Amino acid sequence: MSKVLIIAELTGTALNPSTAKCVTCAQALSPESVDIAVFSDQCGDAATTAAGITGVNKVLTIEAEVNGHPLAAVLAPQAVELAADYDCVFGPSTTFGKDIMPRIAALLGVGQVSDIMSVESPRSFTRPVYAGNAVLTVEVPDGKTIVATVRTASWKDAPAGGSATIESVPPAADLPAHTRFVEMTSEGSERPDLQTAKKVISGGRGVGGAENFELIYKLADILGAGVGASRAAVDAGYVANDMQVGQTGKIIAPDLYIAFGISGAIQHLTGIKDAGTIVAVNKDPEAPIFEIADIGLVGDLFEVIPELESKL
Repeated sequence: MSKVLIIAELTGTALNPSTAKCVTCAQALSPESVDIAVFSDQCGDAATTAAGITGVNKVLTIEAEVNGHPLAAVLAPQAVELAADYDCVFGPSTTFGKDIMPRIAALLGVGQVSDIMSVESPRSFTRPVYAGNAVLTVEVPDGKTIVATVRTASWKDAPAGGSATIESVPPAADLPAHTRFVEMTSEGSERPDLQTAKKVISGGRGVGGAENFELIYKLADILGAGVGASRAAVDAGYVANDMQVGQTGKIIAPDLYIAFGISGAIQHLTGIKDAGTIVAVNKDPEAPIFEIADIGLVGDLFEVIPELESKL
């Protein structure tokens, strides 16, 4: 049976929900041999949460000051040292995973499997291609370590209820000195993270401007939702590019997705096709997004949003 190591993603010092999705994927491959590695300068909270995920056998904590910020150049060599005891190394297909996992694969001298949607056999997986319009089956040769990112939109969170052991591991002795953390600037928000939010409200070019996005923000705060945007809205400068949803943005799978003023280009639809319920509001009755929406409302968003607020 394959032994799987998952590289945990952290938000600050807390475990990001993407890790629990990776556990679900790993269990489809190896139900009884899934471990999690937590890299941080304060592993306590994240390790405890990881140990509580059902299906996790052991949590490895690599606590060091240099691990306080997730720099791929620093974390990847440490992950490779741990990988010697495993058949597979998984990470989430998020900005974190897309940064660190290719480095791990390169250091191990293997190719990476990207965006695992399903596990077909111990060495066979499916992944989306052509903006999700086709699904490709990928097979990893025998004798090679499997390094892969997990398409978080395709997997449910593994439930809590586990009681894994927690084991401290010293960091690698020789770490690269050519990369160091300087600073991070962030917009900062109390809204749910876009990739893990259960409810997401997005705006498109139809919102008309950055100042009009305040309508989207206000409604999202009432619903406790994350906020996204189409590429058109990002390119027009209405919002920051980290809010972009779609093929070249973030792939999400909330329980509820509400789109205001988004026509529904194929690149955007690729990012939301795994959402539970899709609601579209657009004044153009021929907008492509209505073809995939569960609920569609033809109307002016500047009239619809205030009415929704009054009902809520």
